[in-house]
Amino acid sequence: MQVEVRLFSGLEELVSGARYGQPLYIDISSGMTVGELLNRLGIPLNKIFSVILNGRHAEQNQVLEPGDRVALFPPLAGG
Repeated sequence: MQVEVRLFSGLEELVSGARYGQPLYIDISSGMTVGELLNRLGIPLNKIFSVILNGRHAEQNQVLEPGDRVALFPPLAGG
């Protein structure tokens, strides 16, 4: 089972082989949550501000399904 992950705004630098906004296909196990996916990718939870799952905001306890599309964004600053 796989999910598509896209990393933005510097998060791609934390994951080997990832490129800004480009799909990265990750094998998942049944029942894996967004938080467990972040752990597998080696992304600290405090580096994530927003998780978008299939176009909707998701929490880290959301269970992933095969074919899901996950976009990850860090906290942003600026004005």
